[in-house]
Amino acid sequence: MQIIEFLAPHFAWLSNPTAWVALLTLVVMEVVLGIDNLIFISILTNKLPLHQQKTARRLGISAALVLRLILLATISFIVQLTEPVFTAFGHGFSWRDLILIAGGLFLVWKATREIHHNVDPDSDEADPLGQVVKMSIGAAIFQILLLDIVFSIDSIITAVGMTEEIAIMYIAVIVAVTAMLVAAEPLSRFIASNPSIVMLALSFLLMIGMTLIADGMGYHVPRGYIYAAMGFSALVELLNMLARRRRKGGESGESR
Repeated sequence: MQIIEFLAPHFAWLSNPTAWVALLTLVVMEVVLGIDNLIFISILTNKLPLHQQKTARRLGISAALVLRLILLATISFIVQLTEPVFTAFGHGFSWRDLILIAGGLFLVWKATREIHHNVDPDSDEADPLGQVVKMSIGAAIFQILLLDIVFSIDSIITAVGMTEEIAIMYIAVIVAVTAMLVAAEPLSRFIASNPSIVMLALSFLLMIGMTLIADGMGYHVPRGYIYAAMGFSALVELLNMLARRRRKGGESGESR
């Protein structure tokens, strides 16, 4: 009985239609924001040995869930990250801004490095001693965690601006990360089986990285523009893939 009395105030929003609208909106927003994270995870884990890829993807996405739940538990601290800590170039920089800039720079560096590797795969990446550096599952998880932190903080701060109900935030995060977990395998297989998609996805990461840097510098780019551009580019590439398959089908038919 005492447990019910304790939980009742936290679920009073269930009878409020506005709260349900906020929940649906927040779930959609979290899923859309999770696309950035999922593309990065898919590209990174596809470089691992085949038997480690699924494990790395599950660990990376599970880490995203744990990080976001922890951040929600410290939401009062997260909100303070938006307070300016110093001013430069006429803009007050907060810890959130600095985290976004750092995450954006990391994403731009990583995407550029991967694009270089895809364009010139013969130029093996080597350390100063001349030994070839290969991606390990530990290195992959570490890089995924770095981006998880950036995307999680941005996601939580956005959620705070949409609702004050902690329960709604928890539900939205859990649903969104579950959707990421379900979509991870099909997306990774699709990217791995279509080399041109890899370059497109890497260009998406470059654009997302630059958007994070711009946001951290105080120049907010509406996410709708970003995702509209990504959707249009993906549609064009899909049409190109269909055209290539038809040409191959026609050539194979003629050769017979």
